[in-house]
Amino acid sequence: MPANAPGRTTTFHIGPASQELTRAALAAVQAPSILNTQPWRWRITHDAALLYADQRRRLPILDPTGRLLVLSCGTALHHACVTLAADGADFEVEPMPDDGDPDLLAVVRHRGVAEPSARAQRQRRAIRVRRSDRRPFATRPVPQESLDRLCRAAQRTDARLQMTWSRDLADLAVAAGQATDVLLGDPQYRAELAAWIRQPGEGHDGVPVDTLAPLGARPVPIRDFTAVGVGANVVSRVDICDPEARYGIVVTDGDGPHDWLTAGVALSAVLLTATAEHLATSPMSDLVENEVARRTLRRMLGGVGYPAIGVRIGVPATSTPPPRAPRRPAAEVIEVVADEAGPPQSQPPEGA
Repeated sequence: MPANAPGRTTTFHIGPASQELTRAALAAVQAPSILNTQPWRWRITHDAALLYADQRRRLPILDPTGRLLVLSCGTALHHACVTLAADGADFEVEPMPDDGDPDLLAVVRHRGVAEPSARAQRQRRAIRVRRSDRRPFATRPVPQESLDRLCRAAQRTDARLQMTWSRDLADLAVAAGQATDVLLGDPQYRAELAAWIRQPGEGHDGVPVDTLAPLGARPVPIRDFTAVGVGANVVSRVDICDPEARYGIVVTDGDGPHDWLTAGVALSAVLLTATAEHLATSPMSDLVENEVARRTLRRMLGGVGYPAIGVRIGVPATSTPPPRAPRRPAAEVIEVVADEAGPPQSQPPEGA
């Protein structure tokens, strides 16, 4: 007899493991991503959360290989894992579990109860307040002990954060200039960038114009979202803003999809740790968006490892946070598969 036949009922429920995994996926909605494309999908089923890349949101001009798409999904994976660890869940992560489905990037399996992690609880608090801050930083140096904590956070993810020094600024500025020259010379790139710029309150993704900042003269130029040309840099004969900004490069041992996912996990760990240290950050993916700039970074790194993404770090100049970038509704990115609550039950006979 069908489950929906008279006298038979089937009930469904969301079990405790699914509930915890769903909360973790909800927290992952806040993760940063390339141009705020949020290119991920979650499928929650019983005791597992499956993370998929959403190829419909890949940037074909800026990110033809999908490197930054996978890296972005890595930040979402780390946000979810932080939430689980903070809640006291025991879990394991299996990256790239299916060679036949390259869009399935990771499976997070809930295994029971564990001692809540104090470090994860600090990072979970940081998820709620972290924002990309492209504004010039305060003219105060970043404490070295804070930078050391950021480096250790990356190391725990099997990547590393290579902090640069004043002698590296010229190479960083050259890499940023090379990226800008190549990308802004491509009308398809300019069109793709413009397609992801949003007016305040417009849409659930993309980069709102009120989160941008004047380019000014900086030691290392930041992305020109107006796509009209790079601003002045450290060699210009004008006053430099952002003189105390520090720059880190997330570096991985390899340069394949597994490494890109690891780089995203490391980036998230660095950003959340920096937020917990009361520092401001903004990722700099433009440093790695073309091979010419990436080769410059590799030479700067001595040819050891592969540069995955840059991070700009500093002391915030104001206590007023920058506007928050919009986020896609959870229903668009999270699918929860309910568990069947046992076999269908017959109705009791009349008079029983």
